Amino acid sequence: MFAVIKTGGKQYKVAEGDEIVVEKLAADAGADVTFDVLMLGDGKNVTVGAPTVAGASVVGEVAAQRKGDKVTIMKKRQRNTYRRKAGHRQLESVVTITSILKDGKAAPAKKAAAPKAEEAPKAEAKAAPKKEEAAKTEAKAAPKKEAAPKKEAAPKKAEAKADDKPQTDERGRLKKAEGKKDDLKKITGVGPAMEKKLNEAGVFHFWQIADLKKAQIAELDDEAGLGGRIERDEWVKQAKQLAKDA
Repeated sequence: MFAVIKTGGKQYKVAEGDEIVVEKLAADAGADVTFDVLMLGDGKNVTVGAPTVAGASVVGEVAAQRKGDKVTIMKKRQRNTYRRKAGHRQLESVVTITSILKDGKAAPAKKAAAPKAEEAPKAEAKAAPKKEEAAKTEAKAAPKKEAAPKKEAAPKKAEAKADDKPQTDERGRLKKAEGKKDDLKKITGVGPAMEKKLNEAGVFHFWQIADLKKAQIAELDDEAGLGGRIERDEWVKQAKQLAKDA
């Protein structure tokens, strides 16, 4: 069975299990969305709506909210110095078609994963007494340990220092610098103006740049208008070395 739906001023022919990319929908990832049906067919019979098929609907699940590929717009006037260049990335929703309904039928309910979650605590509760008994047996059989020397405490302190970095948000940014800001101009390709842009974006330290993931790099590059300079000039590699030397 197939259906023709309309959203964002465009029409799409879909079947169950299809994944389509449409104009951004007002729904979070994982939420269900319903579309009106313009045409419905099962291979033999085709029903055309006026404008929609009464009682029919298409249900989909929002798989992701994202930005589309960048489109570059250039304007030029002949025999003139007028030049304009701009870019645009359209907001899109990726939707997986879960069911095509006709005659006013309701969409099948999602299977709840709660029973599995409940089974895990029960299994842990059953295993807990056995673990306690094993721990008691080991405590009786094990000889008394002498007090640990002070030297053994040193690795814990080192670990604490290693994990002493302030918590960043999901984009790897900070609201304000933790302590003294690093001199980001030491990175090749970063000048005073570029450093100011990075600070405004929430990047103040070498270790922030060194810890950037690929998606975070693309977001920062697009937001600050860096033109791919982060990967081209190998900022992450430079920042790791500068963070070690700091």
